[in-house]
Amino acid sequence: MDNMLPMLYETIFGFVALFVLTKILGKTQISQLTAFDFIAALVLGELVGNALFDDKAGVLDIAYVIFLWGSLLYIVEMITQKYKGSRFLLEGKPSMIIHEGKFVYEEMRKNKIDVEEIQHLLRMKDVFSVQEVEYAVLETNGDVSVLKKAAFQTPTVSDLQVKQKKPEIAMTIITDGELIEDNLAEAGITREWVEEQVHKQYIDHIYEVFFAEYKDKQLFVLPYFKIKEKHYNKKIKKTSQMESS
Repeated sequence: MDNMLPMLYETIFGFVALFVLTKILGKTQISQLTAFDFIAALVLGELVGNALFDDKAGVLDIAYVIFLWGSLLYIVEMITQKYKGSRFLLEGKPSMIIHEGKFVYEEMRKNKIDVEEIQHLLRMKDVFSVQEVEYAVLETNGDVSVLKKAAFQTPTVSDLQVKQKKPEIAMTIITDGELIEDNLAEAGITREWVEEQVHKQYIDHIYEVFFAEYKDKQLFVLPYFKIKEKHYNKKIKKTSQMESS
C-alpha cells in the first residue's frame, strides 16, 4: 500500500512525458513506423516500465530515461533529415517487388517476403489479383504502394471528359448541439440561414441537432435520435387524427 501513491504520480508523469515526447518527435513516428522506430518504441516502453516498477526509481529517474532516449531519437531524426545518405542505413529504402507485372525475386529474398505475404498486402490495397498490378513497391514501414495496369485503373474525370468541378471540403457547422462560429464565417453563411435549414428538417432549435455539415451550398443535418423519434410520433399522431376524421 505504501507504494501505491508513488506509483500513481510516477505513472502519470511517465504518461505525460511520453505524450510530450511523441509530439516533439512528430506524427511520422506513429504513422510511418519503420523497423528502427519499432525497436525504439519497444525499448522506450521497456525502460519506462522498468522504472515504474523499480522501488528505487523515482520521478527523476523516469524523466532521465525518457529525456535520454528521446534525445537519441531526436538526434537520429535530425541526422536523417540533414544527411540523405544516412536514411538508407537508419530507415531503409523502398524495394520494387513487382516490376512490369512480374515478381522481382531478388528483392523479395532481400526483404524476407514471400508471395503469400505480398498477396496479403495487395488485398489491403483492394487488389485481389496479381494480374492487375504493373508495379508494386514495398515501403520502409512495411506497407506496399501499388500502380495498377492501365486496364484496371479507375478512370478519372479527365479520362471520361466530363465537366470538372472544383473539389470542396465539407465543413462541420453544428456538433453536439453547438454552432461552430469559425466554420460558419469561413463557409460564408449566417446563423439565420442555418436555423432556417434546421427548421426545414422539422427541428425547432440548433441544440437539438447532433451533427450538421455544409457542402455544395447545402446543409446536411443529423438530429439526435430522440428528436427524430419525437417528430415521428407527432407524424403518426397527425396521420391517425386525419384518418379518424
